[in-house]
Amino acid sequence: MYKRELDQRLQQALPKALLLYGENSYLIDFYIEYYLRTLQAEEERLSLYFDEWDFAQAKNYLSQSSLFGGTNLLIVKHDKKIPKKELDTLITLANKNSDNYFLFGFSGEARSAKEMQRSFTEKQGGVWVRFFEPNIREGVEILQEKARRIHLDIDYFALQHLMLLLNNNLALCSNELDKLAILGTKITSKDIDRLVYSTAPLAMEQFLTHLFEKKPIMEMIETLLELGEDESTLLRSTQRFVNEIFLFNAYIKLHGTPNSKEILGYKLPPKIEESKARLAMRVKPAALLNICEHLLESELEMKRPHGINKETLLYGTFIKMQRYL
Repeated sequence: MYKRELDQRLQQALPKALLLYGENSYLIDFYIEYYLRTLQAEEERLSLYFDEWDFAQAKNYLSQSSLFGGTNLLIVKHDKKIPKKELDTLITLANKNSDNYFLFGFSGEARSAKEMQRSFTEKQGGVWVRFFEPNIREGVEILQEKARRIHLDIDYFALQHLMLLLNNNLALCSNELDKLAILGTKITSKDIDRLVYSTAPLAMEQFLTHLFEKKPIMEMIETLLELGEDESTLLRSTQRFVNEIFLFNAYIKLHGTPNSKEILGYKLPPKIEESKARLAMRVKPAALLNICEHLLESELEMKRPHGINKETLLYGTFIKMQRYL
Protein backbone atom coordinates (compact mmCIF):
# COMPACT_ATOMS: atom_id res chain seq x y z
CA MET A 1 0.00 0.00 0.00
CA TYR A 2 0.96 3.67 -0.13
CA LYS A 3 1.00 6.58 2.34
CA ARG A 4 -2.62 7.64 1.91
CA GLU A 5 -3.87 4.08 2.47
CA LEU A 6 -1.66 3.75 5.54
CA ASP A 7 -3.06 6.98 7.00
CA GLN A 8 -6.59 5.64 6.55
CA ARG A 9 -5.59 2.35 8.16
CA LEU A 10 -4.05 4.12 11.17
CA GLN A 11 -7.34 5.89 11.89
CA GLN A 12 -8.84 2.46 12.57
CA ALA A 13 -6.02 0.61 14.34
CA LEU A 14 -2.24 0.20 14.36
CA PRO A 15 -1.05 -2.67 12.14
CA LYS A 16 0.71 -5.27 14.26
CA ALA A 17 3.60 -5.78 11.82
CA LEU A 18 4.68 -3.07 9.39
CA LEU A 19 7.32 -2.97 6.64
CA LEU A 20 8.30 0.61 5.70
CA TYR A 21 10.52 1.26 2.68
CA GLY A 22 11.05 3.51 -0.32
CA GLU A 23 12.73 6.75 -1.38
CA ASN A 24 11.64 8.81 1.61
CA SER A 25 13.62 8.10 4.78
CA TYR A 26 11.87 10.95 6.59
CA LEU A 27 8.48 9.25 6.35
CA ILE A 28 9.94 5.95 7.56
CA ASP A 29 11.16 7.71 10.71
CA PHE A 30 7.91 9.70 10.94
CA TYR A 31 5.74 6.58 11.24
CA ILE A 32 8.15 4.93 13.66
CA GLU A 33 7.84 8.03 15.86
CA TYR A 34 4.06 7.89 15.41
CA TYR A 35 4.00 4.36 16.86
CA LEU A 36 6.25 5.40 19.74
CA ARG A 37 3.96 8.34 20.65
CA THR A 38 0.71 6.45 20.18
CA LEU A 39 1.81 3.38 22.15
CA GLN A 40 3.84 5.39 24.67
CA ALA A 41 6.53 2.77 24.22
CA GLU A 42 9.65 4.94 24.46
CA GLU A 43 10.94 3.19 27.58
CA GLU A 44 10.09 -0.43 26.72
CA ARG A 45 10.84 -0.54 23.00
CA LEU A 46 13.68 -2.61 21.57
CA SER A 47 15.57 -0.93 18.72
CA LEU A 48 17.94 -2.98 16.57
CA TYR A 49 19.62 -0.81 13.92
CA PHE A 50 21.83 -2.21 11.14
CA ASP A 51 24.80 -4.08 12.71
CA GLU A 52 22.86 -4.40 15.97
CA TRP A 53 20.41 -6.77 14.27
CA ASP A 54 20.10 -10.04 16.19
CA PHE A 55 17.25 -12.40 15.34
CA ALA A 56 17.52 -14.34 18.60
CA GLN A 57 17.27 -11.13 20.63
CA ALA A 58 14.32 -9.90 18.58
CA LYS A 59 12.52 -13.24 18.92
CA ASN A 60 13.08 -13.42 22.69
CA TYR A 61 11.83 -9.85 23.12
CA LEU A 62 8.50 -10.56 21.38
CA SER A 63 8.17 -13.95 23.05
CA GLN A 64 7.95 -12.56 26.56
CA SER A 65 5.36 -10.39 28.23
CA SER A 66 6.23 -6.77 28.98
CA LEU A 67 7.89 -6.46 32.36
CA PHE A 68 5.66 -3.56 33.36
CA GLY A 69 2.46 -4.65 31.63
CA GLY A 70 3.03 -2.22 28.77
CA THR A 71 3.87 -2.63 25.10
CA ASN A 72 6.57 -4.65 23.37
CA LEU A 73 7.53 -2.55 20.33
CA LEU A 74 10.31 -4.04 18.20
CA ILE A 75 11.89 -1.50 15.82
CA VAL A 76 14.34 -2.77 13.23
CA LYS A 77 16.24 -0.63 10.73
CA HIS A 78 18.40 -2.33 8.15
CA ASP A 79 19.65 -2.02 4.58
CA LYS A 80 19.90 -5.79 4.13
CA LYS A 81 17.12 -8.31 3.60
CA ILE A 82 16.06 -10.42 6.57
CA PRO A 83 15.38 -14.09 5.70
CA LYS A 84 11.70 -14.89 5.16
CA LYS A 85 11.65 -17.55 7.88
CA GLU A 86 12.86 -15.02 10.46
CA LEU A 87 10.38 -12.37 9.32
CA ASP A 88 7.50 -14.85 9.42
CA THR A 89 8.42 -15.80 13.00
CA LEU A 90 8.53 -12.16 14.18
CA ILE A 91 5.23 -11.32 12.44
CA THR A 92 3.57 -14.34 14.03
CA LEU A 93 4.83 -13.28 17.47
CA ALA A 94 3.65 -9.71 16.92
CA ASN A 95 0.14 -10.96 16.17
CA LYS A 96 0.13 -13.53 18.97
CA ASN A 97 0.07 -10.95 21.77
CA SER A 98 -2.13 -7.84 21.84
CA ASP A 99 0.77 -5.85 23.35
CA ASN A 100 3.28 -6.78 20.62
CA TYR A 101 4.23 -4.70 17.54
CA PHE A 102 6.98 -5.11 14.94
CA LEU A 103 8.23 -2.28 12.71
CA PHE A 104 10.85 -2.81 10.00
CA GLY A 105 12.30 0.31 8.37
CA PHE A 106 14.16 -0.98 5.31
CA SER A 107 16.64 1.25 3.42
CA GLY A 108 18.05 -1.28 0.95
CA GLU A 109 17.19 -2.10 -2.65
CA ALA A 110 13.55 -2.01 -3.74
CA ARG A 111 13.93 -5.50 -5.22
CA SER A 112 14.75 -6.92 -1.79
CA ALA A 113 11.86 -5.00 -0.23
CA LYS A 114 9.43 -6.46 -2.75
CA GLU A 115 10.62 -9.95 -1.88
CA MET A 116 10.00 -9.27 1.82
CA GLN A 117 6.49 -7.99 1.07
CA ARG A 118 5.44 -11.63 0.81
CA SER A 119 5.80 -11.94 4.57
CA PHE A 120 3.91 -8.70 5.33
CA THR A 121 0.56 -9.72 3.87
CA GLU A 122 -2.88 -9.19 5.39
CA LYS A 123 -3.28 -12.95 5.65
CA GLN A 124 -0.18 -13.22 7.83
CA GLY A 125 -1.11 -10.18 9.89
CA GLY A 126 1.31 -7.73 8.31
CA VAL A 127 1.22 -4.57 6.20
CA TRP A 128 3.83 -3.18 3.81
CA VAL A 129 4.09 0.46 2.73
CA ARG A 130 6.23 2.00 0.01
CA PHE A 131 7.05 5.71 0.13
CA PHE A 132 8.10 7.98 -2.74
CA GLU A 133 9.82 11.35 -2.73
CA PRO A 134 7.04 13.89 -2.22
CA ASN A 135 6.43 16.79 -4.57
CA ILE A 136 6.33 20.32 -3.12
CA ARG A 137 2.59 20.20 -2.34
CA GLU A 138 2.82 16.84 -0.58
CA GLY A 139 5.92 17.96 1.31
CA VAL A 140 4.23 21.13 2.54
CA GLU A 141 1.25 19.10 3.79
CA ILE A 142 3.60 16.87 5.79
CA LEU A 143 5.39 19.92 7.23
CA GLN A 144 2.06 21.55 8.10
CA GLU A 145 1.25 18.53 10.22
CA LYS A 146 4.66 18.80 11.92
CA ALA A 147 4.17 22.54 12.54
CA ARG A 148 0.78 21.92 14.19
CA ARG A 149 2.28 19.26 16.43
CA ILE A 150 5.08 21.52 17.70
CA HIS A 151 2.79 24.61 17.83
CA LEU A 152 4.77 26.58 15.23
CA ASP A 153 2.91 29.46 13.57
CA ILE A 154 3.99 29.31 9.91
CA ASP A 155 1.87 29.68 6.77
CA TYR A 156 1.70 27.58 3.62
CA PHE A 157 3.86 29.90 1.48
CA ALA A 158 6.65 30.06 4.08
CA LEU A 159 6.71 26.25 4.22
CA GLN A 160 6.78 26.11 0.42
CA HIS A 161 9.71 28.53 0.43
CA LEU A 162 11.51 26.34 2.99
CA MET A 163 11.00 23.25 0.82
CA LEU A 164 12.50 25.02 -2.20
CA LEU A 165 15.40 26.40 -0.19
CA LEU A 166 16.31 22.95 1.16
CA ASN A 167 15.88 21.10 -2.14
CA ASN A 168 12.72 19.23 -1.12
CA ASN A 169 14.58 17.48 1.73
CA LEU A 170 11.91 16.73 4.34
CA ALA A 171 14.36 15.66 7.02
CA LEU A 172 16.26 18.95 6.80
CA CYS A 173 13.00 20.94 6.70
CA SER A 174 11.71 19.14 9.78
CA ASN A 175 14.91 19.91 11.70
CA GLU A 176 14.66 23.57 10.73
CA LEU A 177 11.05 23.72 11.98
CA ASP A 178 12.23 22.50 15.38
CA LYS A 179 14.83 25.29 15.47
CA LEU A 180 12.38 27.96 14.28
CA ALA A 181 9.84 26.92 16.92
CA ILE A 182 12.28 28.08 19.61
CA LEU A 183 11.66 31.69 18.52
CA GLY A 184 8.03 31.46 19.67
CA THR A 185 6.82 33.87 16.96
CA LYS A 186 5.10 33.64 13.58
CA ILE A 187 7.62 32.59 10.91
CA THR A 188 7.60 34.25 7.49
CA SER A 189 9.53 33.67 4.27
CA LYS A 190 11.82 36.57 5.24
CA ASP A 191 12.66 34.82 8.52
CA ILE A 192 13.55 31.67 6.58
CA ASP A 193 15.84 33.63 4.23
CA ARG A 194 17.53 35.15 7.27
CA LEU A 195 17.88 32.06 9.42
CA VAL A 196 18.03 28.99 7.13
CA TYR A 197 21.10 28.06 5.07
CA SER A 198 20.28 27.12 1.48
CA THR A 199 21.29 23.72 0.07
CA ALA A 200 21.45 25.05 -3.51
CA PRO A 201 25.07 23.83 -3.97
CA LEU A 202 23.97 20.29 -3.07
CA ALA A 203 20.99 20.61 -5.40
CA MET A 204 23.33 21.67 -8.20
CA GLU A 205 25.56 18.63 -7.72
CA GLN A 206 22.50 16.36 -7.75
CA PHE A 207 21.18 18.03 -10.90
CA LEU A 208 24.47 17.61 -12.79
CA THR A 209 24.66 13.95 -11.80
CA HIS A 210 21.10 13.40 -13.07
CA LEU A 211 22.00 15.27 -16.26
CA PHE A 212 24.89 12.90 -16.99
CA GLU A 213 22.81 9.87 -16.07
CA LYS A 214 20.23 11.00 -18.68
CA LYS A 215 17.48 11.16 -16.06
CA PRO A 216 14.55 13.66 -16.26
CA ILE A 217 15.88 17.10 -15.31
CA MET A 218 13.18 19.66 -16.22
CA GLU A 219 11.74 19.93 -12.71
CA MET A 220 15.24 20.16 -11.23
CA ILE A 221 16.14 23.08 -13.52
CA GLU A 222 12.95 24.83 -12.43
CA THR A 223 13.78 24.23 -8.76
CA LEU A 224 17.32 25.60 -9.14
CA LEU A 225 16.00 28.73 -10.84
CA GLU A 226 13.48 29.17 -8.01
CA LEU A 227 16.32 28.79 -5.50
CA GLY A 228 17.93 31.86 -7.06
CA GLU A 229 20.45 30.30 -9.44
CA ASP A 230 20.52 32.21 -12.75
CA GLU A 231 20.96 30.78 -16.24
CA SER A 232 24.59 31.87 -16.57
CA THR A 233 25.52 30.30 -13.23
CA LEU A 234 23.90 27.01 -14.23
CA LEU A 235 25.82 27.01 -17.50
CA ARG A 236 29.17 27.79 -15.82
CA SER A 237 28.60 25.11 -13.17
CA THR A 238 27.88 22.60 -15.93
CA GLN A 239 31.07 23.55 -17.78
CA ARG A 240 33.09 23.09 -14.59
CA PHE A 241 31.43 19.72 -13.93
CA VAL A 242 32.20 18.55 -17.49
CA ASN A 243 35.85 19.56 -17.07
CA GLU A 244 36.03 17.55 -13.85
CA ILE A 245 34.51 14.51 -15.54
CA PHE A 246 37.09 14.82 -18.34
CA LEU A 247 39.93 14.98 -15.78
CA PHE A 248 38.57 11.95 -13.94
CA ASN A 249 38.30 10.06 -17.24
CA ALA A 250 41.90 10.80 -18.19
CA TYR A 251 43.30 10.04 -14.73
CA ILE A 252 41.51 6.70 -14.39
CA LYS A 253 42.74 5.61 -17.81
CA LEU A 254 46.30 6.42 -16.75
CA HIS A 255 46.25 5.10 -13.18
CA GLY A 256 43.33 2.69 -13.02
CA THR A 257 41.66 4.19 -9.93
CA PRO A 258 40.41 7.71 -9.11
CA ASN A 259 42.11 10.07 -6.65
CA SER A 260 40.28 13.37 -6.34
CA LYS A 261 43.12 14.91 -4.33
CA GLU A 262 45.50 14.49 -7.28
CA ILE A 263 42.85 15.23 -9.92
CA LEU A 264 41.30 18.37 -8.42
CA GLY A 265 43.77 19.41 -5.75
CA TYR A 266 41.37 18.62 -2.89
CA LYS A 267 39.74 15.49 -1.52
CA LEU A 268 36.08 14.91 -2.32
CA PRO A 269 33.74 12.97 -0.01
CA PRO A 270 33.97 9.24 -0.92
CA LYS A 271 30.43 9.02 -2.36
CA ILE A 272 30.91 12.08 -4.61
CA GLU A 273 34.34 10.82 -5.76
CA GLU A 274 32.83 7.43 -6.57
CA SER A 275 29.92 9.05 -8.44
CA LYS A 276 32.24 11.23 -10.57
CA ALA A 277 34.46 8.26 -11.38
CA ARG A 278 31.46 6.17 -12.41
CA LEU A 279 30.16 8.94 -14.68
CA ALA A 280 33.62 9.52 -16.15
CA MET A 281 33.92 5.91 -17.26
CA ARG A 282 30.46 5.94 -18.86
CA VAL A 283 31.18 8.90 -21.17
CA LYS A 284 33.43 8.62 -24.21
CA PRO A 285 36.08 11.35 -24.75
CA ALA A 286 34.53 12.23 -28.13
CA ALA A 287 31.18 12.88 -26.43
CA LEU A 288 32.87 15.09 -23.82
CA LEU A 289 34.51 17.11 -26.58
CA ASN A 290 31.16 17.61 -28.34
CA ILE A 291 29.58 18.67 -25.03
CA CYS A 292 32.36 21.20 -24.33
CA GLU A 293 31.94 22.77 -27.78
CA HIS A 294 28.15 22.82 -27.35
CA LEU A 295 28.39 24.56 -23.95
CA LEU A 296 30.78 27.19 -25.33
CA GLU A 297 28.39 27.93 -28.21
CA SER A 298 25.48 28.19 -25.77
CA GLU A 299 27.48 30.57 -23.55
CA LEU A 300 28.23 32.84 -26.51
CA GLU A 301 24.58 32.77 -27.57
CA MET A 302 23.47 33.65 -24.04
CA LYS A 303 25.81 36.68 -24.01
CA ARG A 304 24.51 38.12 -27.28
CA PRO A 305 22.73 41.45 -26.74
CA HIS A 306 19.61 40.70 -28.82
CA GLY A 307 17.21 39.90 -26.00
CA ILE A 308 17.16 36.09 -26.29
CA ASN A 309 15.10 34.20 -23.73
CA LYS A 310 17.88 32.79 -21.55
CA GLU A 311 15.66 30.28 -19.78
CA THR A 312 14.47 28.79 -23.07
CA LEU A 313 18.06 28.62 -24.33
CA LEU A 314 19.12 26.89 -21.09
CA TYR A 315 16.48 24.17 -21.39
CA GLY A 316 17.44 23.61 -25.04
CA THR A 317 21.13 23.42 -24.13
CA PHE A 318 20.61 20.64 -21.60
CA ILE A 319 18.23 18.68 -23.83
CA LYS A 320 20.77 18.68 -26.65
CA MET A 321 23.61 17.89 -24.22
CA GLN A 322 21.87 14.70 -23.10
CA ARG A 323 21.73 13.56 -26.74
CA TYR A 324 25.54 13.55 -26.80
CA LEU A 325 25.73 11.32 -23.72
